[in-house]
Parts: sequence; C-alpha cells; structure tokens
Amino acid sequence: MLFNSYGFIFLFLPIVLLGFYQLARIHHAYAAAWLAISSLFFYGYWNPAYIGLLLGSIVCNYAFGMWIAKAGVQQAAARKKQVLVFALVANLLLLGYFKYTNFFLSSINSLSGSSLTLGDIILPLGISFFTFTQIAFLVDTYQGKVKEYNFVHYVLFVTYFPHLIAGPVLHHKDMMPQFAHNATYRINWDHVATGLLLFTLGLCKKVLWADAIAPFATAIFDGAQHGMATGTLPTIYEAWSGALAYTLQIYFDFSGYTDMALGIALMFNIRLPINFNSPYKATSIIEFWRRWHITLSTFLRDYLYIPLGGNRHGKLRRYANLMATMLLGGLWHGAGWTFVIWGALHGAYLVINNLWRDLVAERYLRWIPDWLGAITGGMLTFIAVVAAWVVFRAGNMAQALVILKAMFGIAARPISFDAVRHGNLLLLTSMSGRDLLRLLVPGLIWVWLLPNSTRIRFLKGGALAVALQAAVVLAMLYMAIDQFGSYSPFLYFQF
Repeated sequence: MLFNSYGFIFLFLPIVLLGFYQLARIHHAYAAAWLAISSLFFYGYWNPAYIGLLLGSIVCNYAFGMWIAKAGVQQAAARKKQVLVFALVANLLLLGYFKYTNFFLSSINSLSGSSLTLGDIILPLGISFFTFTQIAFLVDTYQGKVKEYNFVHYVLFVTYFPHLIAGPVLHHKDMMPQFAHNATYRINWDHVATGLLLFTLGLCKKVLWADAIAPFATAIFDGAQHGMATGTLPTIYEAWSGALAYTLQIYFDFSGYTDMALGIALMFNIRLPINFNSPYKATSIIEFWRRWHITLSTFLRDYLYIPLGGNRHGKLRRYANLMATMLLGGLWHGAGWTFVIWGALHGAYLVINNLWRDLVAERYLRWIPDWLGAITGGMLTFIAVVAAWVVFRAGNMAQALVILKAMFGIAARPISFDAVRHGNLLLLTSMSGRDLLRLLVPGLIWVWLLPNSTRIRFLKGGALAVALQAAVVLAMLYMAIDQFGSYSPFLYFQF
C-alpha cells in the first residue's frame, strides 16, 4: 500500500486513526496492539507471504535482545558478546540472502564464465530498514541503553507503518518511551493539523515534483543508453538536464516520503526523527551527509565507522574507515556495482574534504570571507553530488560515463539552438526541453531557498486564520490527488 494512493488516504489512514483513539479510551494496550496489527496489514498488503518473514525476524531479535539483557546480569560479559555477535550475523545473513545473493552470483558468473543461480529471489519491501532498526536495538541492549521490553511496543517499534518501508531508521530509545507515554493516546488537534500539513506537503513533493520530473530523467538516461549503440553522444545541455532532473527527482521523492511519514506519525502523537535538513544547501560533503538521510548517516557512524575505530587511530586509519563506511553504505542502497562506486565516490569526497580542512583551509584560507567560502563550497558540493547521482541512477558504468563525459565537456555532441529547445534525447519522447526547464528552475529554487519542511507548523490563530490554513492544505491535497495516475512507488522502496 502506498501513501500516494486513494486506498491509503481515504480508507486505511482514517480507519486506523479513528480506531487508535477510540481503543485508547478503553486501554492503551488495545490501542498499541491495534496500531501494530494495522502496521502488519499495511506491510502484508504488498505481499502477505512476507508477513511471516517480518514476524519471524521480530520474534527472534526480541528473544536475542532479552537473552543479551539477562546475560548482562547473570552471566559473563563474554557470553553476552557471543549472543550479540550471533544475532548480528543472523540478521546480516538474512539481509544478504535476499538482497545480495543474485548480485554476488552474477559477479562470479561474469568473472568465471559460470552459470550459478538460485532462481529468482524477490526482495521483501523494507528489509534493509527493519533489519537495521533491529540491529540498532541489539547493540543498544548490549550497551545497556534499552530500558523497556514490552513485546507489543517492540512489535510496534519495528512495524510502525509510517517508517516501515523506507525509514527513517529508528532507535529503540527514541521510540519506546513514546509508546509508553499517556499523552500519546490522547488526541492532540494541533498535532493532527500539523501532521496533515506535513503529509500534504510531502504528497505534493512526490506527485507534483518527483513524479512529474521522473520521465525527463528516464528519457535522457535511456537516450544515453540508446546513443551508446548508435554512436550518438548527448550534448552538455542534455547531460546536465538529465543529471539535474534525477537530482531533483530523488530529493523530492525521498524527502516527500519522509515528510509524509513524519506527518502521519505526528497524527498519532509520535515524533519520528528528522531525516532531511535541506541537504542541497550544504557547503561541504561533510555537511551534506549531516543533512541527507540523517538517520542512516547516524546509523553508519554509530554502528560502523566508530566500531571500526573512527578517528581514534590516526588520520590514515580515519580515512580508511571513512572509505569502508561509505562503500558499505553504497552497497546498502542496492546490490549493484554502480551503488558500490557511488559509495566509493562519496568516501573519496569525504577524504578530500577532510584533507582540505586539515591541510589547506585551516592554515591558509582563514582570510576568505565566510560568505564567499560558503558560495564556493556550496557550488562545488552540489556539482559533486550531482555527478555522483549520475552513477547512482545509471544502469551500468558505461551509461554513467557517457553522461558524465558529456556533462564536463570531455565527449559531447555540439549544442545547437534546437538542442537547447528540445534535445535529441528528449525527442525520443513527447517531451520538450522547455517543459523540463519549467520544472528544473522552480525545483532548484525550492531546494536552495525555501526553508526545510520540518520548520513548517500549522499556525495558531483566530477562526479565520485556521480556516484559511485549512483551505490551503485542502487545495494542495486536491492538486496532488488530482494527479494520481499509474502505480508510482517511492524510489527507496527498492533499497
């Protein structure tokens, strides 16, 4: 079930919301159980067969967590660590089987000429997110950070439908206290209004921007693939148009999902962690990763980079740890070499950024005005991010290199006036370059100049102010729903 569907907006969400607060009047446990069952239904709507996999993962990890917690008091620390290691390996093996088996087998086959296969393995939705969420729970339990072990609350913590499919990646200590708090089960109309506003804004990002600009990105990337066979190179204009189109598509798609998730959760008085903070405003790659997919960045830092040694063993080891973290972060996004190379690019960016700060900026460039450094750093960061998105989006490295070479003038077809208006690659579809510019320009203005969506609140005021704000939300909701068309899943569903 998708957030951007009639069934979710007009049936599932109202029924679950109404049932939650009605059952809360009887007993909070009933409301929590209702929300957990509803979340399982939400997940099973896609494929009921994988409810068993999800529940099995939940029961096993809860048992592992209880075992670790008890071992911390009754048994030696070595035994406690053994259980943790076994549980982590079991989770990673499950994730690896579903997500990476075919990738590794195809890599072996291409290198050796063999034909190893295990058949089609369907990737369960959200397996990366609910696996990482439970890994964090196990590690937090081992470190003594977990204080509550209510099983129903744990099921709800893992399955809570606003975050289950595409995040944010949650921490046990951030969520469990909210499920135990009395205020969670009393309706708060301010939260409902602000949540609806956030949901509507996210829906507009997805439907009016991400889905609208997606065909242009697809046309240019497919056109580049077609051009490889015919010897037709893209122009600089076409290459940058396609790269920027995907840069905006993935931003509006994923940040739109996150806004919708935060908004839905807030209607139930649950505050999910912020996952985006205007990342394209970043003035360095280090800052970019503090703004983009914040919960994943935090997870990789806390459970991979720091355990590897972080910056505690010298600068060379620090840079190696950064590269390893980003390589695995790239592989987490998808089972393909383009994702690995994308992670390697960002790892290299982070190393270069740290070297620049340590060797140049702090020593020789303190005289440069802050505003000039911010503009220059922002431009370089954005260009680096866009170039990396090309690799992330491309079906293979050959396709990515065709677009990247054209973007930076290494191998591109000369620009003509007609190419600026249309572009030969765009002529493969019914779209024109002018249509793309109508989306690119306001889209870039949005991500560069407008405030982050989490700063937006449903303002209090008199009856007229409330009515006007409600009218704006309903108008935005109508515009988004009016554009519902074919099945349009969120990009991060595949990760």
